[in-house]
Amino acid sequence: MSAIGSLLATVLLLFQIVLLARVVVDWLSVLGGENRALSTARRLTHSVTEPVIAPVRRILPPVRLGSVAIDLAFIVVFVAVLVLRSVALSL
Repeated sequence: MSAIGSLLATVLLLFQIVLLARVVVDWLSVLGGENRALSTARRLTHSVTEPVIAPVRRILPPVRLGSVAIDLAFIVVFVAVLVLRSVALSL
């Protein structure tokens, strides 16, 4: 494994962790309401991930299933990060 591949895989892993943190923070906001710490965590996770998710969301909008919306753009970005990380690890 090359140093560049290792570095890229590490950056992608960190981004993947932030994506997972975004999911947790969003669910905690929905289930438990807002508080100051949660609002700060939400602002931080969204500021890191939204520049990547927003362009995908313009192409692939959320799907409404009754009162629930499934964000397909998030799923596509998450899977793409998984694939790119596995490619980077094989470099």
